[in-house]
Amino acid sequence: MAERAEQVSADVDVLLVGGGIMSATLASLITELEPTWSIEILEVRDGLAQESSNAWNNAGTGHAALCELNYTPERPDGSIDITKAVTINEQFELSRELWHHLATHDRLPGGTGFLSTTPHMTFVRGEENVDYLRRRFETLRKHPLFSDLEFSTDPEQIAEWAPLLVADRDPEQPIAATRAAAGTDVDFGALASSMVADSVARGARLRLESEVTKLKQRKDGTWRVTVRDRRWNGHRRARTLTARFVFIGAGGGALRLLQRSGIPEAKGFGGFPISGQFLRTTNPEVVAQHQAKVYGKADIGAPPMSVPHLDTRVVDGETALLFGPYAGWSMKFLKHGSWFDLVRSIRPGNIVPMIAVGLKNTSLVKYLIGEVTASETDRLRTLRAFMPTAHPRDWELITAGQRVQVIKKVKGRGGALEFGTELVTSADGTISGLLGASPGASTAVATMLDLLERCFPERASEWQPRLRQMMPSLGGGTWDESFELDQLVDETVNTER
Repeated sequence: MAERAEQVSADVDVLLVGGGIMSATLASLITELEPTWSIEILEVRDGLAQESSNAWNNAGTGHAALCELNYTPERPDGSIDITKAVTINEQFELSRELWHHLATHDRLPGGTGFLSTTPHMTFVRGEENVDYLRRRFETLRKHPLFSDLEFSTDPEQIAEWAPLLVADRDPEQPIAATRAAAGTDVDFGALASSMVADSVARGARLRLESEVTKLKQRKDGTWRVTVRDRRWNGHRRARTLTARFVFIGAGGGALRLLQRSGIPEAKGFGGFPISGQFLRTTNPEVVAQHQAKVYGKADIGAPPMSVPHLDTRVVDGETALLFGPYAGWSMKFLKHGSWFDLVRSIRPGNIVPMIAVGLKNTSLVKYLIGEVTASETDRLRTLRAFMPTAHPRDWELITAGQRVQVIKKVKGRGGALEFGTELVTSADGTISGLLGASPGASTAVATMLDLLERCFPERASEWQPRLRQMMPSLGGGTWDESFELDQLVDETVNTER
């Protein structure tokens, strides 16, 4: 950036599009690493973190692969592959380390109320699933990151961990569960708002109700960005500004903005929108009986993001339970988006991948149709598979956030549907955007560190010492060494309540 600054001038050094956890994380990192850089954050809504980062638009699971079965697939020979689980756990620890650094340096105006200790559990039924969970547990516990994982097939023990899973259940049904006591529940909306507030206090500018409508790269490498004023008295006025670097962290809106930028790296990408709903209860008698995030096994043909789970949620200091998600389909790319989002995202370069994905994922389409047409009785039946004593009077249906899964061009296959996240960066490193969904929020720090390395390679070595001070695990120590890491995690846990 310094080298670019010597050659050109711009209104801002860094322009962040979107007011969710991704932009908030990047703003926190840059204000620490380069406090003299000018930053502007644009958000189309009238408040921060109103889409996927909002507390009620996601399950708030601090994804550390402690309970999510889709991160530990079974190999053809019956062994369990924990590679992805280890990677995600390491990435989540980076997030916790940054949050801890910010909190201990008075850089989280909202405090640490966004983070709550909530055990992570996996619960399965049936002999085949019990056998798989046992093999998964035996493989995971050999790794230092998962050494504290517990396993049981004893209904009495499982009832101690989570009574609602066992009450009134058929005693002849084989069941099993694993439990990680140090799991977390995260209010990513509150965290994002706090991080942005800190960045603003350190000089960043925040503009709400500001919609990016055009992006065009100038000959000098900077970006000319047109922004529409969406305030009620803004009269749809537009302004333009130039930025040396642009990050598009706009959730489901990122794909269309990347397409508008015209960078070749965005060609071939498409989006498959999946909506969702949760059942929620705030009944104190029910809530008091469950203190965990309990993940099950997805139905055949269901996407990984639709794995059923019964979750404790702590939002604004109040505790509730969520069950779901019940998947659905919508042409919107954002919860508050347009019904034409999907159609407008179609380009000559992504038609083939999108058609290929549709033809190859008929089981997913069938699953989504079943979810969309599900009745209240169907939803209750699914809940009772987890919680046999569930009564409909205690639960209400709420709409979750919109997720846009990545459709990616794949040579020889037409296209593939991805259920993770994809960082799309221009060759010159002047613009980058994030596509996809889970486990995005939990691994935001690792993703933004990747972005900094890819977009600012000339600064990477200079930034490393400071980054290692903020996140000690970046210092090269192995994960089975305690050095400062165990103490750091313990201190973080102690501030959660």
